[in-house]
Amino acid sequence: MQTAERISQVEESDHVIFQRSLFAYHEASKLVGNTMLEVGTGMGYGLEILAPCVTSYIAIDKYSSPLIEQNKDNPDFSFHQMKVPPFSNLQNEWVDHVVTFQVIEHINKDELFIKEIHRILKIGGSLILTTPNIRMSLTRNPWHVREYTVMQLKQLLSGYFKEVNILGVYGNEKVLRYYEENKHSVQQFTRFDVLNLQYWLPRKVLQIPYDLLNRINRRKLLKMSRDETKDISIQDFYLKEADDNCFDLFAIAVK
Repeated sequence: MQTAERISQVEESDHVIFQRSLFAYHEASKLVGNTMLEVGTGMGYGLEILAPCVTSYIAIDKYSSPLIEQNKDNPDFSFHQMKVPPFSNLQNEWVDHVVTFQVIEHINKDELFIKEIHRILKIGGSLILTTPNIRMSLTRNPWHVREYTVMQLKQLLSGYFKEVNILGVYGNEKVLRYYEENKHSVQQFTRFDVLNLQYWLPRKVLQIPYDLLNRINRRKLLKMSRDETKDISIQDFYLKEADDNCFDLFAIAVK
């Protein structure tokens, strides 16, 4: 299912968000090894970055994708098509690392989600997780059940993991200019929502309009500054301790 939530490397207007996603995968590739499970593979573009770093790559998603299908004959790769949580039929202390990027905000039972990840991780294994920083969200995303502050995510993970480190994904001046242009453009849409209906209407009602307006907005930004937008790459993002000004929370939790 292709929505504005499933970022595509083909859609030009997704370029900046795609680079931000790739950055997280490249950072994760420095931390993983042995057996690794990715929960929520999406379009599957993380596979090419993470798979060479591990001996066994296991993937979970509600949907398959062309990249997933292409790798099904790889003996070091396996794919489980399922909705989580729970992690049905996956045994305790099974994998060394779990990577899950931009997924937990879509999960109704987030505590069960974390509990299940903790269950299947080996002792000493790590969870590497990203999710949007609510302090930098420009509007309500109706595809998200909730978004987190730094402290909220740390409290959730600390209930299960002995070590929790919350870093943030930040951008340089080029990225911040794009963010400010995006913020201004979004405000042109939301100024008509004088009753704040985006925060009161059911999520399901808002998802299709949000998708349409989101795509229109991204393409508008691309048209306004194509060269500057296309010039942004993973080199323009960096990690440091998370605060309210990071784009994404990048959590590393050790069992």
